[in-house]
Amino acid sequence: MSLGRVVLLSGRPIRLTELRMSSTYAGLLEGYPCKRVNDRKVAWLRRDAARAFPSWPVHLVPPTLAYPDRAPGGLGPVEVLPSVACVGVFDSQPLDPSMDGSTLVVAWFQPAPDVPDGEHADEGLRGLAWEELAQDYEL
Repeated sequence: MSLGRVVLLSGRPIRLTELRMSSTYAGLLEGYPCKRVNDRKVAWLRRDAARAFPSWPVHLVPPTLAYPDRAPGGLGPVEVLPSVACVGVFDSQPLDPSMDGSTLVVAWFQPAPDVPDGEHADEGLRGLAWEELAQDYEL
């Protein structure tokens, strides 16, 4: 059973089989969203995805940043990531017809805690270069 189905810009359908979501800035007790904080958040998300799924390739979709009109503090300009950090396991038809399927673990940020589904999923997800990033498997 899949949690969702995304159609890539290439036309390939992929199935979401596992999804982990968390608040992007959970645990930020002091300071504010800025480049230094965000670089750590992005690196941690990718590292956590690789640790959770060590047998599969991991791809990080570059996040879209917002720059609200607020005065910068001592850490530099305010820079905000989307509010939800996600790690998903996606599955599709095999790259090599002799195999059973292909899979890819994807880390990304999105504005709301919605399950990506259909042709209206995040552009970063829909733009995945599946043939270059995914790995085949056999059952």
